[in-house]
Amino acid sequence: MRGRRFAALALLAIPGAAQAADEEIQVYMDEMNPKGGFGLDMHMNFVPRGRPADADYPGQEASDRRFRVTPEFSYGLTSRLELGLYLPLAEIDGRGRVELGGVKGRLKYIAPHAEASPFFWGANFELGRVRQSLDLNPWNAEAKAIGGWRHGPLTLAANLNFDFVVSGPAAAPATFDVALKAAYELKPGLALGLESYTDLGDTQRLRLDRRGDHHLYLVVDKALGRFDLNFGIGYGYGRPEDRWVAKAILGIPIDGRQR
Repeated sequence: MRGRRFAALALLAIPGAAQAADEEIQVYMDEMNPKGGFGLDMHMNFVPRGRPADADYPGQEASDRRFRVTPEFSYGLTSRLELGLYLPLAEIDGRGRVELGGVKGRLKYIAPHAEASPFFWGANFELGRVRQSLDLNPWNAEAKAIGGWRHGPLTLAANLNFDFVVSGPAAAPATFDVALKAAYELKPGLALGLESYTDLGDTQRLRLDRRGDHHLYLVVDKALGRFDLNFGIGYGYGRPEDRWVAKAILGIPIDGRQR
């Protein structure tokens, strides 16, 4: 969601497997800081109805009534490469306790394309460490393929994500998930739409049915002066760990450059 004014409309949801709300609920597109430019996005989400404690393994934290806040700092390394740092992964749990969950870093690439071309594509790699109450395996990584298309007020985007364990006590297969967005601009700086987040299973068994975790968000994208806001309400169907999720991403300018 970095700085560019785009908008939202409707999108298709496809099937997947179970997963609680992450610290970052976002469809990656081609927004980048300029070379040498800094950015800050505040990721926030709240789960009014989620999973109980110890649902998947002993010591696992409940997502029910959990509020997560994660600053994402970014820096334009070149015109095509961007560094990102999620620090800290913070939250207030259902009992009102403040916890620090870990740290993640990322490197994003967007391929050069003609300005008149409606297509864009790129990739993102992320590596992070979280405390064991959030993930039984603390060190994890994600490779993300980014693709999209724009025509007039309409924008379509898709992310295919490949997540795998780097280090931890429990062997686990790598997993796949997909994030989709369609965007339609109602007027400059204002958009409505849907985002879909779906787990497709793992390398041992792909899940292409409706029995897994599916989340569909109704979203608003709004420019607020030099700030950008993405706000959404998500509903989990199939077999979700979190039934309802409210999420927001606030883009905060921290230098004088335009993204």
